[in-house]
Parts: sequence; structure tokens; C-alpha cells
Amino acid sequence: GLEIRLLIDGMGSKAITKNIIKEIESYGIKMAVFFPGILPHINTRINYRNHRKIVVIDGKVGFIGGNNIGDEYLGKDPKFGYWRDTHLKITGDSVKDLNIRFILDWRYTTKEDLVLDKYFGNETLRLSNSKACKDIGIQIVSSGPDSTELDEIKYGYIKMIQKAKKYIYIQTPYFILDKTLTDTLKIACFSGVDVRIMIPSKPDHPFVYWASSSYAGELLKYGAKLYNYDHNAFLHAKTIVVDDCVCSIGTANMDIRSFELNFEINAFMYSSEVAKKQRAIFENDILKSKYM
Repeated sequence: GLEIRLLIDGMGSKAITKNIIKEIESYGIKMAVFFPGILPHINTRINYRNHRKIVVIDGKVGFIGGNNIGDEYLGKDPKFGYWRDTHLKITGDSVKDLNIRFILDWRYTTKEDLVLDKYFGNETLRLSNSKACKDIGIQIVSSGPDSTELDEIKYGYIKMIQKAKKYIYIQTPYFILDKTLTDTLKIACFSGVDVRIMIPSKPDHPFVYWASSSYAGELLKYGAKLYNYDHNAFLHAKTIVVDDCVCSIGTANMDIRSFELNFEINAFMYSSEVAKKQRAIFENDILKSKYM
């Protein structure tokens, strides 16, 4: 008896056929495709991907991060080996921001006007705050090509890097930067900040992998440290943590495409406790990595 809505990306889920959609909908699930192709295997909006990964349950619990729904994310694809990702479970007021983002995307895709009081009325808000939460500041930040003047997630990354005094740890499967981000990281290196970048040791897209290695390798000359994660796995986490005080976990890669073309969403967290945990995760991953 639950109300279920499933929104998938037309390009990323191109293997989902009309028959599969009909079967899913036969159970009462409402399903929609973001930017579907006009013909099989033909999509004129191939560059504009809804790369967001959002789950909201009862307005009380939300999930955000790198994990999609697919066999490879469960480590069942022998090509990639086990999958190394970072995903976040959140409760409290920030779940409302996740819900707003989903509803906006759903309304754009389906033209369905949902009765917002049902999802954001007093009862839902009371439920979402029914248990005491730790006092952690979280910003849910989304970006995409529909907002061409503001690259919100990119600006958030730049601000974090500029404020760093001690260290910057970055995990990303794709590392392809524009001049602004490249120069910002170079300045951090020149300032004595410990800049560490972790990328996969195997490609899912060879040309992108070579480009990532090239951009990351350029920063080695300025004092950055580069790690290739375990060759038996694929690193898909998109995280950045700075100075044990702020970190970001989300869907945006450190990549021009993510900033300019994809529809993305990140959680920026202003918490020493969370940042320290994220630093510890990165340092543990170093033990499974090859230092370049």
C-alpha cells in the first residue's frame, strides 16, 4: 500500500525496455524516464544526464551519494570487481531539501502537480523531527545545465579548497578540471596544504581514465599526492574532506561534465565529527591504493 515513485535517467538506464517499465508499473509503482530517447538507442539529449541519486522515505529518512541501482554496484560485474562507493543516510530537516529536489525533477519529467501539503504539511514535518538529531549543519546543493549562471557544487568545492589550511582529500572516479579548479588546487599546494587525490586504478571509460590520470599527474609537479585505488575494485565515490571541519558527499565528480552538463546533488556537511570519519575512510583506502 505504499506510494512509490521511480525516476530514472534515459541514457543511464537505456537498457530498461518498455516491457520492463510496464511490469514495474503493473505493481502500482509510478515510473518516469528523465530525457528519454526519441527512438531506441537514439537520444538527442545524450549529454544531459540526470546523475542524481535520491531516495526519500516517508519524509523522515533520505539517502544521497554515489550508489546507483545496478548489479555492478553490488560487485556482481566481473569487469569491475568489487565496487567502492560512499553513500550517506540522513535524517532531520535536510531530508525535506532532498524531497523538494526529487519533486521538482518529477514534476518536470511527468508534468504531474503533486499536492505539496501531503509531503510538506505539519504532520510530515512533525514526523521528520520526532527524534532528536545531532546538531550537524548540512546543505543539500543541486546543480545542472538548467542553471547556466551558477555552478553551485563547483563553487562549493572551490570554497572548500580555498579555505583549507592543513589538508584536502579528494576521491573521484573522474578527475578532469577547468582552469579555475586547477589553479585553485595549485595554489593550495603552493600554500603548504596536503593535497591528496584518489582515482580508480582501472577504467570504465578508457579515454576518460587517461584524461583523469593526466590532470591529476599535472598536479604532482606542485606537490599533490596521487593514489590509484585497488586494481581489484572500481572507485566510484565522490567525496572531498578538508581540515577535519567540512566535507562533501554526493553525485558530482571532480569533472567538467559534472559541473556543466549533468544534473547533480551533493550534501555539504559542516561537522568535525563527520569530517574526521571521512578522513579516516580516505586514509584506510590509501592502504589499498598504489601511490603514484
